Amino acid sequence: MRDGVKRLIDILGSAAGLILLSPLLILVAAWIKVDSPGPVFFMQQRAGRGERPFSIFKFRTMQHRAPDTIDQHQEKVVSAGHDPRITRAGRFIRATSLDELPQLINILKGDMSIVGPRPVLMEQTEVVPPGYKKRFSVRPGLTGLAQVRGRRSLGWLQQLAHDAEYVDKRSLVLDIKILLLTVKVVVMGSGIYGEAGLNWRTYRDRLNGQPPKDSDVEEAMR
Repeated sequence: MRDGVKRLIDILGSAAGLILLSPLLILVAAWIKVDSPGPVFFMQQRAGRGERPFSIFKFRTMQHRAPDTIDQHQEKVVSAGHDPRITRAGRFIRATSLDELPQLINILKGDMSIVGPRPVLMEQTEVVPPGYKKRFSVRPGLTGLAQVRGRRSLGWLQQLAHDAEYVDKRSLVLDIKILLLTVKVVVMGSGIYGEAGLNWRTYRDRLNGQPPKDSDVEEAMR
């Protein structure tokens, strides 16, 4: 029953959002097209419910590169300074989180939900400890508990802890609370960029071929 109500809210909310925000979406798309060569959207494979892959929609904020040419294991973290990969339009679009709005399409399709753990790269599933795979038992979200508690300023293991907490405590009341806090986070522009020492690639290197352990997350949260 709860999941059915949540899905109905997702359908109505994403459809209304696409209609009401269509003038803004068109303006952002036009700006991207004029600002730099390449497509308006950046589409990439992400892990959805049950770790099933789906193509996520985002406004392109970086210089155009085909997704299949990017080695995610070697890709550098996007920095808050003058990262040459980010376009002029992209800097503003990222700062205001406008790049995430096309995911309303994913929500309408059923790939995502309005609230849930953020969809991770397929490569990132390799470094999710067994006890935290529960994050994949629900649809990934446009926003989530980790996003209102620090976004990319959180370490990879901290994000997983908050994702698992959301799954354990999920309710419509919690979703409303997260949505209200998301507005505050977006307005303040906090947690847009992460730190190299906190990300999933660093954790993968630290594992050195060993499987990820639940105790690593518990240690990171102390």
